[in-house]
Amino acid sequence: SRSLSDAEGHWVGLANFARYFQTPGLAQSFGNSLRVAAVSTVLAVALAFGYAYALTRTAMPAKGFFRAVAMLPLYAPTLALGIGLVYLFGNKGLVTTGFLGLGERLFGRPVGWDIHLYGATGIVLGELLYCFPQALVILVVAAGLADARLYEASQALRATSLRTFWTVTLPTLRYGLVSAFFVCFTLAFTDFGVAKVVGGNFNVLATDIYKQVIGQQNFSMGAAISILLLTSTVIAFILDRWVQRQQAATLTTRSVPYQPKPSPGVDLLATLYCSLIATAVLLVIGAVFLAAVVNIWPYNLQLTLRHFDFRAVGGGGAMAFWNSLRMSLYTAVVGAALTFASAYLIEKSRGLRPLRASIYFFSMIPVALPGLVIGLAYIFFFNPRQWQIAGLSVPNPFSFLYGTMGILVLANIVHFYTVSFMTATTALKQLDAEFEAVSASLRVPFYRTFWRITAPLCLPAILEIAIYYFVNAMVTVSAVIFLYSPTLKLASVAIVNMDDAGDTAAAAAMSALVILTSVGARLLYEVAVRQLNQRTQRWRARE
Repeated sequence: SRSLSDAEGHWVGLANFARYFQTPGLAQSFGNSLRVAAVSTVLAVALAFGYAYALTRTAMPAKGFFRAVAMLPLYAPTLALGIGLVYLFGNKGLVTTGFLGLGERLFGRPVGWDIHLYGATGIVLGELLYCFPQALVILVVAAGLADARLYEASQALRATSLRTFWTVTLPTLRYGLVSAFFVCFTLAFTDFGVAKVVGGNFNVLATDIYKQVIGQQNFSMGAAISILLLTSTVIAFILDRWVQRQQAATLTTRSVPYQPKPSPGVDLLATLYCSLIATAVLLVIGAVFLAAVVNIWPYNLQLTLRHFDFRAVGGGGAMAFWNSLRMSLYTAVVGAALTFASAYLIEKSRGLRPLRASIYFFSMIPVALPGLVIGLAYIFFFNPRQWQIAGLSVPNPFSFLYGTMGILVLANIVHFYTVSFMTATTALKQLDAEFEAVSASLRVPFYRTFWRITAPLCLPAILEIAIYYFVNAMVTVSAVIFLYSPTLKLASVAIVNMDDAGDTAAAAAMSALVILTSVGARLLYEVAVRQLNQRTQRWRARE
């Protein structure tokens, strides 16, 4: 409704959209967003396909290491990825200056490489890093569901490796490829962090919303741009759902799991391929940590920890980091509880089928909602003290949440709800309905069955949901950039403010803290799950 109103709230119809497309600088952003998202998506899916193929269809060594390195960008704010690119390919970057002139001294000629980072090139590289692990997760799962009988039949018919690839491998992966394409396109199209750091004068829709709302306080135009962003992601989501409905089962009860056989040549190529990509990821993440511990880049490379003293810079200082940590913990605990409870009521209850179907449908919607759109919508919903409805002023009972930790936690739960909900429903669907039937026949209350049977059996999934919420809440910026208050600043927002103020080293230091916290939380999760599985999942082991 705000996109159809002016600054005073008067109805103006499509005037905001018309003004947007009539402004050359703004209208170009839509095409820019489509172009960089498409290029980033194609590159990310193509590279992730080769990486997933190497992990699942070859016998190359160190698969665990390569998988862990590929996942590192998930634990970094997208702004950190942009900062890492700046220190590698910026005007004073390592690659641009030939490793700070070292190459010229060794070879007697300049060896630097200027890729003209700021603009479309930088955004594509940043989104490629951001989307690559997302696509890899999908494709690894898809590639792992292979029926060895098809490959045995192909070998028996003396089909060439190329023909086997086109007739067996690709058909079994096509739905995973399509899903990865739509997921990556949505992420790249709506991302704010990378474009904010390395976009330069190359505007995209996400940065336009930020400039209109934060820079010009033009909420109506920001709402109109949000609708354009939202429409594109919804279309991508609908197409993805339609394609997934066409999917047929690739594994049956007679299927034989595929076990890759050692092949020295293929395994060597797979190792080299994964090594190149893993090195690229480590270079960008490593550049962030290097920027955080170097005194004055590139003039004084003495190691120091002074950039971790945030008292000399703006953005909220160390308190912003602790606020983010607290917000992420609240999001993990509350989000996991609410998500699993909702999934349980939908999957295990038998009455009110239309209502359960409606709730399931609405649970799928957040995956198509960009974080910036959620943040802006929450301003419109929670900020007013009075709602104007049909000319009447109605008190807003939720306005007390505005500017509090509660609205930040709520925004994060909504933003990352769909994936968590699908994880919970998948775990619950694996439990036989006889658990509830037997409990009901013995007149055991449902809550006791839930606490004694359902929750312990689904504990790994619950913990996975919690760590998913925690990591994403820690690194996100788009969902909270419009909602934080001056007294409740966050680490990801502090990175934006520090970068705006030119305190890039401090922004890198804050990014390093966020990355270390996210990775540390994941490691603690792995240890905790292993210990809990020994206690609560012992029934799975066969004597």
